[in-house]
This record gives sequence, C-alpha cells and structure tokens, in this order.
Amino acid sequence: MERNGELSMEARKAERVPFWPNGWWAIVELRVGIIPLPIYVLLVGLIIAFVVTGKVPGEISMAIAVLVVCGFTCAEIGKRLPFFRKIGAGAIVATFLPSALAFHHLLPVKLLTMVTTFTNVSNFMYLFIASIIVGSIFSMDRYVLIRGFVKIFVPLATGSVMAGIVGTAVGTALGLGTQHTLLYIVVPIMAGGVGEGAIPLSMGYSEILNVAQGPVFAQVLPSVMIGSLSAILFSGLLSWLGEKKPHLTGNGMLQPEADRHSDAPKEEIPSAPDVNTVAAAAITAISLYLVGLLCHRLLGLPAPVAMLFVAVFIKIGRFVSPNLQGGARIVYQFFSTAVTYPLLFAIGTAMTPWDKLMAAINVPNVITIVCTVATLMATGFVVGKKLGMYPIDAAIVNACHSGQGGTGDVAILTACNRMALMPFAQIATRIGGALTVTVTLLVLSRLH
Repeated sequence: MERNGELSMEARKAERVPFWPNGWWAIVELRVGIIPLPIYVLLVGLIIAFVVTGKVPGEISMAIAVLVVCGFTCAEIGKRLPFFRKIGAGAIVATFLPSALAFHHLLPVKLLTMVTTFTNVSNFMYLFIASIIVGSIFSMDRYVLIRGFVKIFVPLATGSVMAGIVGTAVGTALGLGTQHTLLYIVVPIMAGGVGEGAIPLSMGYSEILNVAQGPVFAQVLPSVMIGSLSAILFSGLLSWLGEKKPHLTGNGMLQPEADRHSDAPKEEIPSAPDVNTVAAAAITAISLYLVGLLCHRLLGLPAPVAMLFVAVFIKIGRFVSPNLQGGARIVYQFFSTAVTYPLLFAIGTAMTPWDKLMAAINVPNVITIVCTVATLMATGFVVGKKLGMYPIDAAIVNACHSGQGGTGDVAILTACNRMALMPFAQIATRIGGALTVTVTLLVLSRLH
C-alpha cells in the first residue's frame, strides 16, 4: 500500500514538472533530417523573408541554409511515402522533385538562381566525393580493400557485356532498331554520366556519323537519366532484400572480413579521434583531390579516379597513421549524414533537366532501359556471389555503372544506405564509363 502511495506521489511530481526547460528541450530534440525543429521553423521563415524582401544573398551561409532546409524537407517527404520509403524514396524525391519544381517554375526565381549559381560555381559535389572516397578508403580494412579492388572488375566487366547483349536484344524486339538501341540507349546508360559520358559520346557520334551534336545529345541524355533512376530504384529494392536476408549483404562491405588470412594483421582505427585529427583528415582529403586535379591536367585522367588510386596507394602502403584514418572516418560520416540530401537537392535543381527525362518516357524506351540496368545488376549479383563477395553489394556497385556519373553514385548509394561503397562506385562509373565510351567510338569509327 505504501509502495503504491509512493508511486502515485512520484507520478504527481512528474506531472508538475514545468514546461521550461525540459518540455522545450524535448521540442528541440525533434528534427527534420538533422535540423532541430525550432531551427527549421526559423530557417524557413528567414528564407521566405529574404525571397519576399529582395535578392536572396549568394554568400555561402545562405546557400547552406537553403540547401539544408530544402534537401532534408524533400528527404523527409520521401521517407514517409508508403512502401517507397523502403526502397530509397528519400534520395529519389530529393533529386527529382526539385527538378520538376524548377522546370514548372514552382520555385521562386531568386531562390532558384542562387542555388544554381552556387552549385555551378562552387562545384561542391567534388568536395563531397573527395571526403567520401578518402574517408571510406582510409577506414577500410587494408586486406579487404586490396582483395576488393582486384575482384570488382570481374562482375563489372561481365555485367557490362551481358547488359549490352540483353538491352540491345530487347530494344530490337520492341522495334527500336539494333543500331539505335545500342548506340542511343544501351551505351549511354553505361557511359559514366553526362559530363564524362553523354557529352563526349555525342561529340564522337557527331564527328563519325557527320550529324549535328545537339540532336544526338538530346537523344542520349534521357537514357542516362532514366538508367540512373532505374538503378536508384533497384538498389533500394536490394537494400530492402538485404534487411530480409542479411547473409546476402555486407551493408557497405564488398566481401567478408572472414576471407582474410589468419596471419594478416588487423588495423585498429580509433573510433573517437580529437578535433585536430578530424581537421587534419579533412585537409588531407582536399589535398588528395587537388592531386587528382593536377593528374587530370597533366595526364587527362579524371580527377576522382586519380584521387581514388592515390588514396588506395597511401592506404595500402601504410603512409597514414591509424589516428589520421580515424579522423578520415569521422569526416566521411559527417558528409554522408549532413551533406548528402542538400547535395541531391542542388543536383536536382541545377543539373537534372526534367523535360529531357519526361521526353524519353515511352514504353519501348523504358522497358529497354530497365532490362539493361536489371541485367547489369543481376550479373553483378551472381558473379559477385561466385567470387565470394556479398552479392547485394556487388550488384549495387554494378548499378553505379548505369548511374548519372558522380551525381548518380551519390543518389544510388544514398537510396540503399551504402555510401561506404563510393570508392568501388567510382571505379564502376569513371573507369567503366571511360572504357565504354572509348571502345564504342573506336569500333564505330572502324565500321562506319
């Protein structure tokens, strides 16, 4: 009886707890993405005030505020869609909703101009990719990294060949024509995106076939975009499958650590480095990206690929301390958590033409594109499993070969929550895309 009295007294005391500050703190802990709810409301009010009262400032603080609010708002919408939230709807909505809004003039012009200008001038996507690549490589197990880089080319090459055969056969059967299907649908899907794929491909077609580049580019671009969207959806489905059958996925690891030899030493990377170490890791990532830029200028190698190989060389050669590797892991975690959705919003607004995407949505095109991407990923799944890799993660890396370049890699890996696969995704996108474009143009020039 006394015990019940004590409980009721405690309950009455709990009921009398004042709103301030505990109740307010509970509200502060409610978040839209990473943004505390009161700060979210404040930022929305400030953005509206700037739009209404005049030009939206182009300084970095304003750009960050707009991208963070809009990016996480779109992501929250996607994450609340029934069923689709389980297959990467957050990434899809954050990328394609702003594209549709921009095309239909539903975003304020002042806001759209600021976002587009900031995205194109700052090129901050490459800072994101640099931080993700360096952070994920440095935080990987060295032995697993070596084995993974050697193995990944097998499912990638096999998948490319099979996707080319199946995609061309499907397009031909649907009346699109063998040459048209191969050159304007299948090859662009695996060409490595827009800047590194569709543009050089259309330039090559223009010179070899003696046609204007503009119409050619307009034909190949939709295949790139719908291919990337298909890869995002399929990767989300594979992520959902991984939740049901966890033995099929490493959740961002390409192969089991159990594959290591017993005498291979395991590195101990600190999980909580100090702030100075995190800052040192961030400037290390930036430095390696600048090395990649210089390699691009001197050798013509894409900057992310050059940076990727330099980072792998540094990791394998043990040129960075475990402490600095721990700092790189924190940098990676920060960018993957805080920057991904704002970046996707920027990509959708400034780099994704909604009208081109809609123009290619007809039944034969879509079926051909979906079959090409599905074959590429299914081959990666099967071959990856045969080689002792996690089949879901191998298939997702293959999916990046059909993505919209670096932007597609970000969207695909976000949809399946496997940003740690970014180094392998870059191999699939950059190297796989470059080889696809080179081989296609070389063969076409010989046959024409």
